[in-house]
Amino acid sequence: MPEPPRILVIKLSAFGNIVLSVRPFAAIRAHHPEAEISILTTPPYADWFAAMPYFDRVLVDHRPKWWDLAGLWRLWRMLRTGGFERIYDLQTSGRSSRYLRMFPRGKRPEWSGIAPGCSHPDRAPDRDRLHDLDRQISQLRQAGITEIPPLDLSWCHGDTTRFSLPGDLVLLVPGSSAHRPGKRWPPAHYNALAETLRARGMTPVVLGSAGEQALARQIPAGFDLTGQTTPGDIADLARSARVAIGNDTGPMHLIAAAGCPSVVLFSDHSDPALCAPRGPSVTVLHRPDLVRLDVAAVLDALPAAAPVTA
Repeated sequence: MPEPPRILVIKLSAFGNIVLSVRPFAAIRAHHPEAEISILTTPPYADWFAAMPYFDRVLVDHRPKWWDLAGLWRLWRMLRTGGFERIYDLQTSGRSSRYLRMFPRGKRPEWSGIAPGCSHPDRAPDRDRLHDLDRQISQLRQAGITEIPPLDLSWCHGDTTRFSLPGDLVLLVPGSSAHRPGKRWPPAHYNALAETLRARGMTPVVLGSAGEQALARQIPAGFDLTGQTTPGDIADLARSARVAIGNDTGPMHLIAAAGCPSVVLFSDHSDPALCAPRGPSVTVLHRPDLVRLDVAAVLDALPAAAPVTA
């Protein structure tokens, strides 16, 4: 019996971009049902990819520096010995595009992406003006994958019983990329919001990475779960929460995709037309500077997502 074809998908980061890639992952799996499909990602996301039903193997890219010859050799060897017939580069960064050069000319696998000289280039003239998800769907269609399944996160679960949370949850996500503080609504505003919601009988729950615990300490009215949740936990919390409010950051993508009514706060440091979370109920509040977005405006936006009664 012949060996199954080997496919590689490249998605190195980041959390929100990975959530927006779940439908493309499912489309690749459905298009290559008999293939052995590997995912190349970075260490923070390896465990989550291992839980996904779309991949048979998880390969880890440690992103070696140009001077790390041993690290580059290990990456080169992993790619060259993988026996891949086709590679879908869904990262489409300068770095991931350079990986095509690790294969000798004449023996390169089929490659979908933007790497110069690849076999299935994304030639959409407006690709840089498309939302991240729409751009990936366009790329796959140019590579011959025309059926894009609806989003299915039924496989993504955690164990939130260990948190012993009371009911009527409201999720707060005050973080974002540490090097882009302009994407953050001030913590004092989040705390004032949390105090109002708590007075209305709800339980504000603060989510984020371990590195965002200092932010959570500035929101004492919220129940702090920063650094304690897995992606499966976040999805389960989203399924049980009444509404979520957060900045343009990864967890909000998963929360919205899991079906929780979501209010997402954008400044001019990112463009919701390119990267807003996708889900059945997403409200975007945009201000050039989030410092100028007051608590009352956020409260006024909540009824459109999930009615909040006094």
